[in-house]
Amino acid sequence: QVQLVESGGGLVQAGGSLRLSCAASGSIFSINVMAWHRQAPGKQREWVASITSDGSTAYVDSVKGRFTISRDNAKNTVALQMNSLKPEDTAVYYCNAGIRIARTSDFTGAWGQGTQVTVSS
Repeated sequence: QVQLVESGGGLVQAGGSLRLSCAASGSIFSINVMAWHRQAPGKQREWVASITSDGSTAYVDSVKGRFTISRDNAKNTVALQMNSLKPEDTAVYYCNAGIRIARTSDFTGAWGQGTQVTVSS
């Protein structure tokens, strides 16, 4: 059983900052990619940023230069530092990770329950 738990969401004014954290726990042998996605009201869930186990990162164009993803492989955690927030960043943010529970098992995607980020204008 694997669990991802996000924290750090909240309400912030435009131009402000928030830091989201996500911790993976349970039967974990290894984690490859960790990522953040978001879903705004009435819209489909979209990928925001991802980071591989060796630290390679990628971002959706709309957050480049404002958001930074990082991870701690020893603690199985991933964070998203969000600066210069805009009202259009308002969404539920979800943590996602590819997790292998044993050396011989495949990687399986796991999701957190989501954390609300609201940016007021």
